[in-house]
Amino acid sequence: QVQLVESGGGLVQPGGSLRLSCAASGFTFSTAIMKWYRQAPGKAREWVAQITGVGKTTNYADSVKGRFTISRDNAKNTVYLQMDSLKPEDTAVYYCNGYSRGGNDYWGQGTQVTVSS
Repeated sequence: QVQLVESGGGLVQPGGSLRLSCAASGFTFSTAIMKWYRQAPGKAREWVAQITGVGKTTNYADSVKGRFTISRDNAKNTVYLQMDSLKPEDTAVYYCNGYSRGGNDYWGQGTQVTVSS
């Protein structure tokens, strides 16, 4: 049974930081491309960042480049999103996604991030 469980969301003031975690199970994590998406109220879900399996190559959306850092620990089957210099427009539900070598797409349930003073 595949599971992706996000944690670490919450309320933070503008300029603050949060670290999201996503614990994966039920598929071969080490070779999967892991991604973070987000969805703000009334908007479409958007891709935020991704990291490849073994090589750990990273890519970011322009809106978060220089502020967010994606990383992974293959020994713990966990992917992280370090979010710094947060802005109100970063407010959204953040979703973890895993794309396996076999072409399967897995999603977590999401974690709310609210940036507000």
